[in-house]
Amino acid sequence: MPPIASPATEPTTAPASRPALRAHAMARGTGLLRRAVPALAAYTAVRTAGLVLLALWSHLKHHGLWPALATSWDSSWYLGIADHGYAQHLSNNNLAFFPLYPILVKAVAGVTPGSRATIGVLVAMVCSLAAAAGIYAVGERLYGRRTATVLTVLWGAMPVALVQWMGYTESLFTALAAWSLYAVLTGRWIHAGLLAALAGLTRPTGLAVAAAVVVPAAVALWRGNRSVRMVAGALIAPLGWLGYVTWVGVRVGRWDGYFAVQKLWKNQWDGGADTLREVRRQLVYQGHPQPFLLVVTAVLAVSAALWLKCASDRQALPLLVFTGVLLLVVLGSGGVYFPRARFLLPAFPLLLPFAVALARARPRTLVVVLGGAALFSAYLGAYMTLVWTGPP
Repeated sequence: MPPIASPATEPTTAPASRPALRAHAMARGTGLLRRAVPALAAYTAVRTAGLVLLALWSHLKHHGLWPALATSWDSSWYLGIADHGYAQHLSNNNLAFFPLYPILVKAVAGVTPGSRATIGVLVAMVCSLAAAAGIYAVGERLYGRRTATVLTVLWGAMPVALVQWMGYTESLFTALAAWSLYAVLTGRWIHAGLLAALAGLTRPTGLAVAAAVVVPAAVALWRGNRSVRMVAGALIAPLGWLGYVTWVGVRVGRWDGYFAVQKLWKNQWDGGADTLREVRRQLVYQGHPQPFLLVVTAVLAVSAALWLKCASDRQALPLLVFTGVLLLVVLGSGGVYFPRARFLLPAFPLLLPFAVALARARPRTLVVVLGGAALFSAYLGAYMTLVWTGPP
């Protein structure tokens, strides 16, 4: 199904005063958020169900619920950065973690009661709602309200979606990516560039958001569009990622400092060789593979197939570029295998073929599929936290 709206190169508005344009934009944004309320409510219900199951399972196993959400694995690294800042040398690996999320946690904790660990989870939850609203906005822009609602719920029911309500950066990054993509689709190039720059300060995969701004701008330029705002947005987009990588190099005293940090984590680019070896090991040589790793492998395979489907459907260029670069980074890097499904959480445009099909299905089919996805996501989230011994 082709999109009902194509990406814009510039907002098409008649000449008007700035206050009038500002009022019009505010009214349009308010209308969008009002239309997104059912989708946000459904998303919240799906994630609340996952949290309730985790709480019940945690009680049965005599585990604490809040520590699992707030201080486990990468959460502790971000809290350490919020508390003590970054290391001066390569011996401390916290330079691998980008700064925007711990800065937000520290800033909010400075003006509100509660521990930084609690604030970290609350920030992630709020960002998840911002991400869900951005996902809805992109879906509605391209395919209408029904598909947008289904897309939002599907994102909340992804296999490792529990991470969206943990002290991790995925929700913040997805929010910035979704709204940057929406800004490109609606011709707001400066907004798109600024949001992409912030995404580049959030995760290494911020490069994918920057590419989703730069590539469509380059195509528009090649076709003769000479918009100053478009060029400015494209120039701004990669500054966050480049700025942090440059800062790490200066801090440790070597030009390739950030890449040296990634080497310590064994996250080097190898063109996907390590990923293929691990997939083969899981599917062929592992006598009793871990269920969680099988889910990770399935997510990687399905994601690659969905990108090909999106390309054949001629999905909007910014979305294709974003998910394509994200897949190249995630599949093409070595290092630990089990977080790969989490790394692909922001790749919500890959869910559009499912969302379009489900939006056209019978109500009973829609309820069964979305309900089943939500239940599986809730179970896997609890399993990932309480049974699986590694990070999500």
